[in-house]
Amino acid sequence: MIEWFDNHCHLSENSEEEILRAREALVVGFINVGTDLETSHTAMEKAKIFPDVWATAGVHPHEARKGIEGIEDLLEDSKVVAVGEAGLDYHYDYSPREDQKRVFTEQIEMAHRFNLPLVIHTREAWEETFTILDTEGVPKSTVFHCFTGGKAEANECLERGAYLSFSGIITFKKSELLREAASECPIDRAMIETDSPYLTPAPLRGKKNEPANVGLVGTELAYLQGKSSEEIALATTQNALDFYGLREK
Repeated sequence: MIEWFDNHCHLSENSEEEILRAREALVVGFINVGTDLETSHTAMEKAKIFPDVWATAGVHPHEARKGIEGIEDLLEDSKVVAVGEAGLDYHYDYSPREDQKRVFTEQIEMAHRFNLPLVIHTREAWEETFTILDTEGVPKSTVFHCFTGGKAEANECLERGAYLSFSGIITFKKSELLREAASECPIDRAMIETDSPYLTPAPLRGKKNEPANVGLVGTELAYLQGKSSEEIALATTQNALDFYGLREK
């Protein structure tokens, strides 16, 4: 049986309805991602309601100006399975770059200290992201969520032992470099996500995204790699369970 795992989503206020639809679409797990203290706390509380939902706690680069006070307190909870999403976003620069680098560095340190996976968001800041990771040390479990680079960036991530998580962007035919990188990603280093409510995959573009659509991402990855959907579903779901340490939870 095909079973998908959405390893990065932002559940809405109607999370129960979203989860029910996703379960009907054979989605067996959800990582609900925090982007600041408030959303991290909300993600944790929702994870306590649903047995197949887990949370992350972290500060997105857009919110880095707020600092990370309070995030560490959430990392002790058993339903919080990763730090992040953390990183750098030089496309929008909603927070000053110095704040972004400082908060990213602090969250890498938290991932090391709490022995938790790190979820990275990086946009138009590859060189700086790699420099900070190399300086601070790459956490043993690290994923570049919504990977949007090409083969060169993919190789840099993989050489550092990181996973690549692919979103609905791989279904966009104009994303040629990304699609090429996805086609060559080792299957034991790949995960899939919706990043809902954003980045709705084809053929549903223009509609609000939700975890039920993660299978469309997996099916496209299967096409790009010349594999069956069953093989991709099995591998990416097992990867997510191992990455977040969920087999024993």
